[in-house]
Amino acid sequence: MSDAVFLGVDVGTGSARAGLFDASGTMLASAKRDIRMWREAGDIVEQSSEDIWSAICASVRDALAEAAIDPARVAGIGFDATCSLVVLGEGGAPLTVSPSGDLARNIIVWMDHRAIDQAERINATGHDVLRYVGGVISPEMETPKLLWLSENMPQTYGAAWQFFDLADYLSWRATGSLDRSTCTVTCKWTYLAHEDRWDPDYFRSIGLGDLADQDFARIGQTVVAPGTPLGSGLTPDAAEDLGLNPGTPVAAGLIDAHAGGIGTVGAEGSPQSNLAYVFGTSSCTMTSTSDPVFVPGVWGPYYQAMVPGLWLNEGGQSAAGAAIDQLLSFHPAAAEARETARAAGQSLPVWLASRAEALAGAEGVVALAKGLHVVPEFLGNRAPFADPHARALIAGLGMARDADSLVALYIAGLSGIGYGLRQIIETQDRAGASVDRIVISGGAGQLPLVRQLLADAAGRPVVAVAAEEPVLLGSAILGAVAAGSFAQMPDAMGRMTHKSSVYDPDPAAEAVHDRRYDAFCKLQELGRSLRD
Repeated sequence: MSDAVFLGVDVGTGSARAGLFDASGTMLASAKRDIRMWREAGDIVEQSSEDIWSAICASVRDALAEAAIDPARVAGIGFDATCSLVVLGEGGAPLTVSPSGDLARNIIVWMDHRAIDQAERINATGHDVLRYVGGVISPEMETPKLLWLSENMPQTYGAAWQFFDLADYLSWRATGSLDRSTCTVTCKWTYLAHEDRWDPDYFRSIGLGDLADQDFARIGQTVVAPGTPLGSGLTPDAAEDLGLNPGTPVAAGLIDAHAGGIGTVGAEGSPQSNLAYVFGTSSCTMTSTSDPVFVPGVWGPYYQAMVPGLWLNEGGQSAAGAAIDQLLSFHPAAAEARETARAAGQSLPVWLASRAEALAGAEGVVALAKGLHVVPEFLGNRAPFADPHARALIAGLGMARDADSLVALYIAGLSGIGYGLRQIIETQDRAGASVDRIVISGGAGQLPLVRQLLADAAGRPVVAVAAEEPVLLGSAILGAVAAGSFAQMPDAMGRMTHKSSVYDPDPAAEAVHDRRYDAFCKLQELGRSLRD
């Protein structure tokens, strides 16, 4: 079908987005709807599956209207979503996961850390399965959250018909298929994709033996590769909700960060030579290898979790864009700067970047942060230390309260994000999973200054892709594969992803970033010793 269009649907932490793409990867239209999130005392963060589905349907209909195309042209659909836990009762009815008892709140959001104690108890077992999550499971993953539910809300746990990763919930809602994606269950649920099995002993050893006794019927008995067409395509009900045709092929989905990887790593070189870096609310690093590589503190290796036939190591920072927002909120000049930016029709990051470039001299923007150092681990260290208890450190603050000191804090914070990225890359290098370049996507990484600073701080070229929305493109690529428009995922990636620009590390800034990186590592170590 020469005029075929592919729909990508992305559910992030705060919004649902839909994008329509042609076979060359050109985006024809996109739309976005916000989704609701409840944040309670402590580490509780919850959402509603019904709210998310409604937001998806509205955004798809908006995108179709913007593109002014016949829905019959939509040849395939791909979904991606955060790795949040969805709980459904019989017939697909939402079951509350909330101490509030609100039935609508049936999703434990990925960033919810209520299950830290359960994660620590699971890690204390030392089970062999943990080798495939970097040796340490995270409270962001699903088995600690399931254990929390069984211990703290046994009525919900016992009544649950299905526990879904959010991307798998969306594909079930669209098709009625209970098939899970290797991406979701391998990365977040401990499925051993390279052996095509769950490990019953793991579930029994951590206190979730009932899932094994039920032959894993509640978490997925059939697991398929991303891009695999599910069921008979869109059900009549889902098609009516979305404004599309029944039977439209729907692909097994991806976690949102992995969709960003699919939408970027084909832009230059081989997937194995590129580190996909999704820089949004959190950040995610994804490295593909031909053979399994075990990296302490880095999740994986996961087989076929992103690119078919390859292994994946996944790291990142639990707070990235959110860490910069949090950091800036402390500064006395932040509110005034935000108003100034708004009056100029700019976001605060755009205004700060422009001011930094105007203030920078021959030494570059990093000189603006001289003497100021930030370890931006407000929500723990996802990699390479797998330490959810880590917290942010700031050194070198003075009494300045003006906009220029806010700019300095912004540059120091971004540099800290870059040094965390460098730390992950160097840890993987030592283990044998080296990369030549960083391929970037995500809303927090769109500014040229940010990309250049990341290249300088991490010591690798940063490649930007032509796609305005690489995560949406990644999901659309899934839809193209499910539709049969491309024989394999790499074929679709090669045709639909394109490089736009490259930011090489500045040799003149290498020495200062080396010194600052050394300070970053020392501050991290000091933070651990003070906490302990």
